[in-house]
Amino acid sequence: MKKPGISIFYFLIGIMSIILQNHSSFYPGFIAKALIIPVLMILFLVNINLLTSRLHKFMVAGLFFSWAGDVVLEFSKNNGNIFILGLACFLLAHIMYLTLFFITPGKNSILSNRIWLLIPVLTYGVVLVSYLYYDLAEMRLPVIMYAIVILTMLAGAINRKEKVKKNSYYLVLTGAILFVISDSAIAINKFSHQFESSGIVIMLTYIVAQYLIVEGYICQFSNLTPDQITR
Repeated sequence: MKKPGISIFYFLIGIMSIILQNHSSFYPGFIAKALIIPVLMILFLVNINLLTSRLHKFMVAGLFFSWAGDVVLEFSKNNGNIFILGLACFLLAHIMYLTLFFITPGKNSILSNRIWLLIPVLTYGVVLVSYLYYDLAEMRLPVIMYAIVILTMLAGAINRKEKVKKNSYYLVLTGAILFVISDSAIAINKFSHQFESSGIVIMLTYIVAQYLIVEGYICQFSNLTPDQITR
């Protein structure tokens, strides 16, 4: 059963984190941001029985590493090593998501009759990396590796086309696209040039992205019997 109150609380916490991100004191914004993913985890856990499918554990792992990334990156503003650690956390989150998307039972259509859908994904990746390339310096390899992983995650979301219900497919796909936009905004703002309202763009797309991925995944298993979701 969906819990609309949790969804409302999730977005309230997210909005609060955006408002407080430039607060003179570090801790109010940090606490609000650190609560975003735990609230989403609660939403997930009240709608999904972890014991029914190994797939669910990948979603929980993805959310956990996202939370770790949120926390770590708050301490990375003047420390490149901590930023790398935060990047690694989100890299693991995307690996969990892409693994989940690709191992979902069903036809891997993107590897057969829908491979053409990879063209816009690859084009976007090439354009983004080319745009950032000369500004990345020693971060060139980590950022390129991260771009490959997150675009693979997006490809995995596209690959769910013939595996899940229509509403689940489009919710997760929209979330994956917004996640790519959020991470792209982080890269541009950090390595190329800072732009006005970057914090709002980054956090708003991130908050909505994570919610849509989780909501879409929950929809994937709604109205199924226990034997249908045991994988």
